[in-house]
Amino acid sequence: MSMKKRLLSGIQPSGTIHIGNYFGAIKQFVDLQDKYDSFVFIADMHAMTTIQNKKTLNKNILNVALDYLACGLDPKKICLFKQSDVPQVAELAWYFNCITTVPYLERATAYKDAYMKAKEINVGLFDYPILMAADILIYDSDVVPVGQDQKQHVEYARDTAQKFNNIFGNTFHLPEPLIMNNVAIVPGADGRKMSKSYKNTIPLFGTDEEIKKAVMGIVTDSKSPNEPKDPSNCNIFNLHKLFLPEKDLNELKSRYENGYISYKESKEMLINEIITFISPMREKRKKFERNPNLVKKILKNGSKKAQKVVIKKMSLIRSQIGVNL
Repeated sequence: MSMKKRLLSGIQPSGTIHIGNYFGAIKQFVDLQDKYDSFVFIADMHAMTTIQNKKTLNKNILNVALDYLACGLDPKKICLFKQSDVPQVAELAWYFNCITTVPYLERATAYKDAYMKAKEINVGLFDYPILMAADILIYDSDVVPVGQDQKQHVEYARDTAQKFNNIFGNTFHLPEPLIMNNVAIVPGADGRKMSKSYKNTIPLFGTDEEIKKAVMGIVTDSKSPNEPKDPSNCNIFNLHKLFLPEKDLNELKSRYENGYISYKESKEMLINEIITFISPMREKRKKFERNPNLVKKILKNGSKKAQKVVIKKMSLIRSQIGVNL
Protein backbone atom coordinates (compact mmCIF):
# COMPACT_ATOMS: atom_id res chain seq x y z
CA MET A 1 0.00 0.00 0.00
CA SER A 2 1.32 3.42 -0.96
CA MET A 3 2.31 5.72 1.89
CA LYS A 4 2.15 8.74 -0.41
CA LYS A 5 -0.61 11.28 0.03
CA ARG A 6 -3.36 11.03 -2.57
CA LEU A 7 -3.76 13.80 -5.14
CA LEU A 8 -6.90 14.21 -7.23
CA SER A 9 -7.67 16.51 -10.13
CA GLY A 10 -9.23 16.53 -13.58
CA ILE A 11 -10.00 18.56 -16.69
CA GLN A 12 -13.28 18.87 -18.54
CA PRO A 13 -13.39 17.66 -22.15
CA SER A 14 -15.33 20.78 -23.10
CA GLY A 15 -13.10 21.96 -25.93
CA THR A 16 -9.55 22.17 -27.24
CA ILE A 17 -6.83 22.11 -24.57
CA HIS A 18 -4.87 25.37 -24.59
CA ILE A 19 -1.56 26.56 -23.15
CA GLY A 20 -3.39 27.95 -20.12
CA ASN A 21 -4.61 24.42 -19.31
CA TYR A 22 -1.05 23.13 -19.68
CA PHE A 23 0.77 25.69 -17.53
CA GLY A 24 -2.11 26.12 -15.09
CA ALA A 25 -2.86 22.44 -14.48
CA ILE A 26 -1.42 19.62 -16.60
CA LYS A 27 2.23 20.60 -16.05
CA GLN A 28 1.62 20.43 -12.29
CA PHE A 29 0.04 16.97 -12.60
CA VAL A 30 3.16 15.81 -14.45
CA ASP A 31 5.59 17.46 -12.02
CA LEU A 32 3.80 15.94 -8.99
CA GLN A 33 3.20 12.41 -10.29
CA ASP A 34 6.26 11.00 -8.49
CA LYS A 35 5.49 12.72 -5.20
CA TYR A 36 1.81 11.76 -4.83
CA ASP A 37 -0.51 8.81 -5.36
CA SER A 38 -2.20 10.67 -8.18
CA PHE A 39 -5.74 10.14 -9.49
CA VAL A 40 -6.24 12.26 -12.61
CA PHE A 41 -9.53 12.02 -14.47
CA ILE A 42 -11.34 13.29 -17.53
CA ALA A 43 -14.37 15.15 -16.16
CA ASP A 44 -16.85 14.07 -18.83
CA MET A 45 -19.88 14.21 -16.52
CA HIS A 46 -19.06 17.82 -15.66
CA ALA A 47 -18.71 18.61 -19.37
CA MET A 48 -22.34 17.68 -19.96
CA THR A 49 -23.39 20.95 -18.33
CA THR A 50 -22.36 22.59 -21.62
CA ILE A 51 -22.03 19.77 -24.18
CA GLN A 52 -25.03 17.65 -25.16
CA ASN A 53 -23.74 16.21 -28.42
CA LYS A 54 -22.62 12.58 -28.58
CA LYS A 55 -19.97 12.94 -31.30
CA THR A 56 -18.49 16.11 -29.82
CA LEU A 57 -18.22 14.72 -26.30
CA ASN A 58 -16.80 11.40 -27.54
CA LYS A 59 -14.16 13.17 -29.60
CA ASN A 60 -13.28 15.59 -26.80
CA ILE A 61 -12.83 12.79 -24.26
CA LEU A 62 -10.34 10.98 -26.46
CA ASN A 63 -8.52 14.25 -27.23
CA VAL A 64 -8.05 15.06 -23.54
CA ALA A 65 -6.67 11.55 -22.96
CA LEU A 66 -4.23 12.09 -25.84
CA ASP A 67 -3.26 15.49 -24.45
CA TYR A 68 -2.65 14.08 -20.95
CA LEU A 69 -0.39 11.35 -22.31
CA ALA A 70 1.43 13.63 -24.74
CA CYS A 71 2.20 16.10 -21.94
CA GLY A 72 3.90 13.41 -19.90
CA LEU A 73 1.36 11.83 -17.56
CA ASP A 74 2.54 8.26 -17.04
CA PRO A 75 -0.21 5.63 -16.55
CA LYS A 76 2.36 3.45 -14.76
CA LYS A 77 2.71 6.14 -12.09
CA ILE A 78 -0.82 7.54 -11.85
CA CYS A 79 -4.43 6.42 -12.09
CA LEU A 80 -5.73 7.97 -15.31
CA PHE A 81 -9.44 7.40 -15.89
CA LYS A 82 -12.76 8.71 -17.13
CA GLN A 83 -15.14 10.19 -14.53
CA SER A 84 -18.24 8.47 -15.91
CA ASP A 85 -16.60 5.05 -15.57
CA VAL A 86 -17.08 5.43 -11.81
CA PRO A 87 -20.88 5.84 -11.48
CA GLN A 88 -20.68 5.75 -7.69
CA VAL A 89 -19.59 9.40 -7.88
CA ALA A 90 -23.06 10.35 -9.13
CA GLU A 91 -24.64 8.22 -6.39
CA LEU A 92 -22.60 10.00 -3.72
CA ALA A 93 -23.50 13.37 -5.23
CA TRP A 94 -27.17 12.51 -4.71
CA TYR A 95 -26.59 11.71 -1.04
CA PHE A 96 -24.77 15.03 -0.72
CA ASN A 97 -27.64 16.82 -2.49
CA CYS A 98 -29.99 15.62 0.20
CA ILE A 99 -28.03 17.39 2.93
CA THR A 100 -27.25 20.56 0.91
CA THR A 101 -29.43 23.67 0.85
CA VAL A 102 -30.27 25.78 -2.19
CA PRO A 103 -28.97 29.05 -0.62
CA TYR A 104 -25.61 27.36 0.00
CA LEU A 105 -25.24 26.45 -3.67
CA GLU A 106 -26.36 29.91 -4.76
CA ARG A 107 -23.13 31.25 -3.26
CA ALA A 108 -21.02 29.30 -5.77
CA THR A 109 -18.95 31.54 -8.05
CA ALA A 110 -19.83 29.69 -11.28
CA TYR A 111 -23.55 29.94 -10.53
CA LYS A 112 -23.35 33.64 -9.64
CA ASP A 113 -21.36 34.40 -12.81
CA ALA A 114 -23.94 32.62 -14.98
CA TYR A 115 -26.81 34.28 -13.11
CA MET A 116 -25.32 37.75 -13.57
CA LYS A 117 -25.09 37.10 -17.31
CA ALA A 118 -28.82 36.31 -17.29
CA LYS A 119 -28.22 32.81 -18.58
CA GLU A 120 -30.84 30.11 -18.16
CA ILE A 121 -28.96 27.79 -15.82
CA ASN A 122 -29.32 24.02 -15.98
CA VAL A 123 -29.46 21.95 -12.80
CA GLY A 124 -26.10 20.38 -13.61
CA LEU A 125 -24.32 23.73 -13.54
CA PHE A 126 -26.15 24.74 -10.36
CA ASP A 127 -25.19 21.44 -8.71
CA TYR A 128 -21.65 21.40 -10.11
CA PRO A 129 -19.92 21.98 -6.73
CA ILE A 130 -21.62 18.93 -5.23
CA LEU A 131 -20.54 16.58 -8.00
CA MET A 132 -17.05 17.99 -7.61
CA ALA A 133 -17.20 17.39 -3.86
CA ALA A 134 -18.15 13.78 -4.58
CA ASP A 135 -15.19 13.48 -6.98
CA ILE A 136 -12.80 14.71 -4.31
CA LEU A 137 -14.19 12.88 -1.28
CA ILE A 138 -14.96 9.45 -2.70
CA TYR A 139 -11.26 8.78 -3.32
CA ASP A 140 -10.17 9.97 0.14
CA SER A 141 -8.10 12.66 -1.56
CA ASP A 142 -5.55 14.44 0.60
CA VAL A 143 -4.70 17.29 -1.77
CA VAL A 144 -6.35 18.95 -4.74
CA PRO A 145 -4.08 21.19 -6.85
CA VAL A 146 -5.92 24.43 -7.64
CA GLY A 147 -5.19 28.03 -8.45
CA GLN A 148 -6.26 30.79 -6.06
CA ASP A 149 -9.37 31.41 -8.16
CA GLN A 150 -10.48 27.76 -7.77
CA LYS A 151 -10.00 27.39 -4.04
CA GLN A 152 -13.77 27.54 -3.46
CA HIS A 153 -14.15 24.08 -5.04
CA VAL A 154 -12.11 22.51 -2.26
CA GLU A 155 -13.91 24.60 0.38
CA TYR A 156 -17.23 23.19 -0.84
CA ALA A 157 -15.84 19.66 -0.58
CA ARG A 158 -14.61 20.30 2.98
CA ASP A 159 -17.93 21.85 4.04
CA THR A 160 -19.83 18.91 2.58
CA ALA A 161 -17.56 16.37 4.28
CA GLN A 162 -17.98 18.08 7.64
CA LYS A 163 -21.76 18.25 7.30
CA PHE A 164 -21.98 14.58 6.31
CA ASN A 165 -19.71 13.58 9.21
CA ASN A 166 -21.82 15.58 11.67
CA ILE A 167 -25.04 13.91 10.51
CA PHE A 168 -23.95 10.33 9.84
CA GLY A 169 -20.68 9.88 11.74
CA ASN A 170 -17.04 10.14 10.77
CA THR A 171 -16.78 9.05 7.13
CA PHE A 172 -14.62 11.54 5.22
CA HIS A 173 -11.37 13.26 6.06
CA LEU A 174 -10.93 16.84 4.93
CA PRO A 175 -8.90 17.46 1.76
CA GLU A 176 -6.51 20.39 1.50
CA PRO A 177 -6.11 22.70 -1.48
CA LEU A 178 -2.64 22.48 -2.98
CA ILE A 179 -2.23 26.09 -4.01
CA MET A 180 0.30 26.41 -6.79
CA ASN A 181 1.61 29.87 -5.87
CA ASN A 182 4.26 29.79 -8.60
CA VAL A 183 1.63 29.23 -11.29
CA ALA A 184 0.64 32.53 -12.83
CA ILE A 185 -2.76 33.03 -14.40
CA VAL A 186 -2.02 32.60 -18.10
CA PRO A 187 -3.35 35.59 -20.06
CA GLY A 188 -5.43 35.05 -23.17
CA ALA A 189 -5.30 37.03 -26.39
CA ASP A 190 -7.53 39.74 -24.91
CA GLY A 191 -5.64 40.04 -21.61
CA ARG A 192 -8.23 38.21 -19.54
CA LYS A 193 -7.49 34.77 -18.11
CA MET A 194 -7.08 32.29 -20.96
CA SER A 195 -10.36 30.42 -21.12
CA LYS A 196 -12.42 28.52 -23.68
CA SER A 197 -15.47 30.45 -22.49
CA TYR A 198 -13.77 33.75 -23.42
CA LYS A 199 -12.66 32.41 -26.83
CA ASN A 200 -9.21 33.93 -26.23
CA THR A 201 -7.07 30.78 -26.22
CA ILE A 202 -3.88 29.58 -27.89
CA PRO A 203 -4.34 25.86 -28.62
CA LEU A 204 -1.66 23.63 -27.11
CA PHE A 205 -1.68 21.17 -30.00
CA GLY A 206 -2.92 23.46 -32.74
CA THR A 207 -1.31 23.59 -36.17
CA ASP A 208 1.42 26.15 -36.78
CA GLU A 209 -1.13 28.30 -38.61
CA GLU A 210 -3.67 28.08 -35.76
CA ILE A 211 -1.00 29.09 -33.24
CA LYS A 212 0.17 31.94 -35.48
CA LYS A 213 -3.37 33.24 -35.93
CA ALA A 214 -4.04 33.16 -32.16
CA VAL A 215 -0.77 34.90 -31.25
CA MET A 216 -1.05 37.56 -33.94
CA GLY A 217 -4.50 38.35 -32.54
CA ILE A 218 -3.14 39.27 -29.08
CA VAL A 219 -4.37 42.73 -28.10
CA THR A 220 -1.73 45.46 -27.60
CA ASP A 221 -1.69 49.22 -27.22
CA SER A 222 -0.85 51.52 -30.14
CA LYS A 223 2.82 52.29 -29.35
CA SER A 224 5.10 52.43 -32.38
CA PRO A 225 8.10 50.03 -32.73
CA ASN A 226 10.66 52.55 -31.41
CA GLU A 227 8.64 53.76 -28.41
CA PRO A 228 9.54 52.45 -24.93
CA LYS A 229 7.00 49.90 -23.69
CA ASP A 230 6.04 48.58 -20.26
CA PRO A 231 6.60 44.79 -20.40
CA SER A 232 4.54 44.20 -17.25
CA ASN A 233 1.45 45.54 -19.02
CA CYS A 234 2.05 43.61 -22.25
CA ASN A 235 0.06 40.43 -22.87
CA ILE A 236 2.73 39.16 -25.26
CA PHE A 237 5.56 39.64 -22.76
CA ASN A 238 3.58 37.89 -20.03
CA LEU A 239 3.33 34.86 -22.33
CA HIS A 240 7.06 35.00 -23.10
CA LYS A 241 7.61 34.39 -19.36
CA LEU A 242 6.26 30.85 -19.79
CA PHE A 243 8.82 29.90 -22.45
CA LEU A 244 12.00 31.98 -22.12
CA PRO A 245 14.88 31.33 -19.69
CA GLU A 246 15.60 34.19 -17.29
CA LYS A 247 18.60 35.55 -19.24
CA ASP A 248 16.66 35.80 -22.51
CA LEU A 249 13.64 37.24 -20.72
CA ASN A 250 15.77 40.00 -19.15
CA GLU A 251 17.21 40.87 -22.57
CA LEU A 252 13.72 41.07 -24.03
CA LYS A 253 12.59 43.23 -21.10
CA SER A 254 15.43 45.65 -21.80
CA ARG A 255 14.43 45.86 -25.47
CA TYR A 256 10.86 46.67 -24.42
CA GLU A 257 11.90 49.40 -22.01
CA ASN A 258 14.32 51.00 -24.48
CA GLY A 259 12.05 50.92 -27.53
CA TYR A 260 14.07 48.35 -29.47
CA ILE A 261 11.25 45.98 -30.39
CA SER A 262 7.87 46.13 -32.09
CA TYR A 263 4.84 44.20 -30.94
CA LYS A 264 4.87 42.39 -34.29
CA GLU A 265 8.42 41.13 -33.74
CA SER A 266 7.56 40.13 -30.17
CA LYS A 267 4.59 38.12 -31.44
CA GLU A 268 6.74 36.41 -34.10
CA MET A 269 9.25 35.45 -31.40
CA LEU A 270 6.46 34.06 -29.24
CA ILE A 271 5.10 31.96 -32.12
CA ASN A 272 8.53 30.34 -32.57
CA GLU A 273 8.89 29.75 -28.83
CA ILE A 274 5.51 28.00 -28.60
CA ILE A 275 6.07 25.81 -31.67
CA THR A 276 9.56 24.81 -30.48
CA PHE A 277 8.27 24.03 -26.99
CA ILE A 278 5.38 21.82 -28.06
CA SER A 279 7.22 20.00 -30.86
CA PRO A 280 8.32 16.96 -28.75
CA MET A 281 4.83 16.67 -27.23
CA ARG A 282 3.27 16.85 -30.68
CA GLU A 283 5.36 13.86 -31.81
CA LYS A 284 4.40 11.89 -28.72
CA ARG A 285 0.73 12.70 -29.28
CA LYS A 286 0.90 11.48 -32.89
CA LYS A 287 2.17 8.09 -31.69
CA PHE A 288 -0.82 7.71 -29.37
CA GLU A 289 -3.18 8.95 -32.10
CA ARG A 290 -2.06 6.05 -34.25
CA ASN A 291 -3.04 3.62 -31.49
CA PRO A 292 -6.43 4.71 -30.07
CA ASN A 293 -7.09 1.23 -28.68
CA LEU A 294 -4.05 1.61 -26.42
CA VAL A 295 -5.42 4.93 -25.13
CA LYS A 296 -8.81 3.34 -24.43
CA LYS A 297 -7.07 0.45 -22.65
CA ILE A 298 -5.15 2.90 -20.44
CA LEU A 299 -8.43 4.59 -19.43
CA LYS A 300 -10.09 1.21 -18.81
CA ASN A 301 -7.24 0.04 -16.59
CA GLY A 302 -7.37 3.35 -14.72
CA SER A 303 -11.10 2.98 -14.11
CA LYS A 304 -10.52 -0.52 -12.66
CA LYS A 305 -8.00 0.91 -10.20
CA ALA A 306 -10.39 3.75 -9.30
CA GLN A 307 -13.24 1.27 -8.79
CA LYS A 308 -11.20 -0.71 -6.25
CA VAL A 309 -10.92 2.41 -4.09
CA VAL A 310 -14.52 3.47 -4.61
CA ILE A 311 -16.27 0.15 -3.96
CA LYS A 312 -14.75 -0.07 -0.48
CA LYS A 313 -15.57 3.56 0.28
CA MET A 314 -19.17 3.29 -0.96
CA SER A 315 -19.76 0.28 1.28
CA LEU A 316 -18.89 2.45 4.29
CA ILE A 317 -20.98 5.39 3.02
CA ARG A 318 -24.06 3.22 2.45
CA SER A 319 -23.72 1.71 5.89
CA GLN A 320 -23.42 5.16 7.45
CA ILE A 321 -26.60 6.52 5.83
CA GLY A 322 -28.63 3.37 6.47
CA VAL A 323 -29.37 1.98 3.00
CA ASN A 324 -27.41 -1.23 3.58
CA LEU A 325 -29.55 -3.95 5.22
